[in-house]
Amino acid sequence: MLGFPQAGAPRPAWARRRVGPTYARQGMVAAAHPLIVNAGLDVLRNGGNAVDAAVAAGLTASVVMPEMCGLGGDLFAIVHAPDAEPVAVLGSGVAPRGASLEQMRAAGGHTGKMPLTGPLSIGVPGMVHAYGALLERFGSQPLAELVQHAIHQAEAGFPLTVFGAGAIALHAQMLARTPSTAAVLLPQGRSPEPGEILRQPDLARILRHIGQDGPQAFYRGALADRIASAVQALGGALSADDLAGHATVLEPPIATTYRGLTIFQTGLPTQGLILLEALNIAENIGAEALARGDTGAVHALAEAARLAYADRIAYARDPAFGPTPMDRLLSKDWARARFAGIDPNRAADEAAPGPMADGDTTYFCVVDRGGMMVSLIQSVSSAFGSGIVAGDTGVLLNNRVGRGFSLDDGHPNQFAPGKKTMHTLNCWLAADATGMPVMVGGTPGGDGQPQWNLQMLSALIDGGLDVQAAVEAPRWSIWPGTDPADRPNPYELRVEARLGEAALAELAARGHPVKLTGAWGGTGAAQIIARDPTTGVLVGGSDPRAEGLALGF
Repeated sequence: MLGFPQAGAPRPAWARRRVGPTYARQGMVAAAHPLIVNAGLDVLRNGGNAVDAAVAAGLTASVVMPEMCGLGGDLFAIVHAPDAEPVAVLGSGVAPRGASLEQMRAAGGHTGKMPLTGPLSIGVPGMVHAYGALLERFGSQPLAELVQHAIHQAEAGFPLTVFGAGAIALHAQMLARTPSTAAVLLPQGRSPEPGEILRQPDLARILRHIGQDGPQAFYRGALADRIASAVQALGGALSADDLAGHATVLEPPIATTYRGLTIFQTGLPTQGLILLEALNIAENIGAEALARGDTGAVHALAEAARLAYADRIAYARDPAFGPTPMDRLLSKDWARARFAGIDPNRAADEAAPGPMADGDTTYFCVVDRGGMMVSLIQSVSSAFGSGIVAGDTGVLLNNRVGRGFSLDDGHPNQFAPGKKTMHTLNCWLAADATGMPVMVGGTPGGDGQPQWNLQMLSALIDGGLDVQAAVEAPRWSIWPGTDPADRPNPYELRVEARLGEAALAELAARGHPVKLTGAWGGTGAAQIIARDPTTGVLVGGSDPRAEGLALGF
């Protein structure tokens, strides 16, 4: 069974941190923070379904992981309910309609790039609205109940983890620029220590308000006016009309097949197409060759990922502002042509897009006893987003506009008012040959997400690894990816040292500029849950590079 430990399977040569995956039958949550897992499990135990649990978990995440996500961020998900087709939930907002390209160029100054943080980096937050859309379509419990876990953590406070306190300390200078942000995250004018209680009473009041009056309370009325006024007072362009005009998109996910399984992904404006195109390219390589996880496998997958990234940069855009040739980019013929350009012995000097003829974030997943699966990712974009808490609301706002758009003329992802930027966020769900959903997974990590998802899916499908072993496998990433702030820069292949000295030397000999990231320094916080459709048994894996876990009952 996919994702389950296989009898007689070879043990990975690299060191493991956890003995094996977690098993359960009645329900399971895998997330990057224990309090997120606890909120989701509590809902499942009390009769809620996977979407109810995901909403409670996500709201809790917006409190306990402010470095990763918050009410001022975005959300994407794939939901597969029993006896129904999977649905992609796209909860990202547009750039403020009152901003201009000239304004952004002036703010970027000599860099020639968008302002990465600050008031002009903020886009319309989509996360709260997406929670409402999820519950309206799939939920069984009221938002007023599901928000209680988040309210408690905000009001009573929660002890900061090592990662959480470390993130505040690392970004303290940015957080101190805005008094309303410093008041929340730098209490008494200093970075808190691990174990200190972080209280967010303003955020608790907003959460209670949303729970009582529904998600629209965030987008219309007094709260929306306060958020917009706070941003504009700092020089931003976000308006109450921008918030009032927001809507969540529910649509069929994009998909491809890989070795007989169907892999579903979130569509535009996410980077789900990168993973699917890279899988199509990799399918031209024998499963046995990729199963080894050796130098040849890393080289082949890295080159496939580089090509998929190049195509995303060249062709993908907000559908409202023009077409993206998705059918062609995700076709097997396109993948075969792209694969033909890979030198099996040498890294390409530069990954160029294929010729086209005319014509920081948190991920978690939930599975309930009925087999409903939720794969969900939410984010304020960079660590602490824009760095701005909107006045006395306690709402930390994203920097997706500043991070995502290009200022280059003719670029498909060039900034425009009212436009959605392309997202690094994406999440996946896998179904077997009969169409039965069998696994959900994903990871935060910006441009690392499609690459690490590619590596984990290959490890699971080609290598036969269980879900815990797959998330622990030595990790690599190509850099730069798609973030305009990182481009242009010379190509690097960032690799965890556990791959072994001989393999690292061989990658360098093939022309990859190798940069070591330590034994476990590849970052990410991957979570995977697999389900045996015959027995209903669940198995979960959680990334030991983060502080989370997979738990069930």
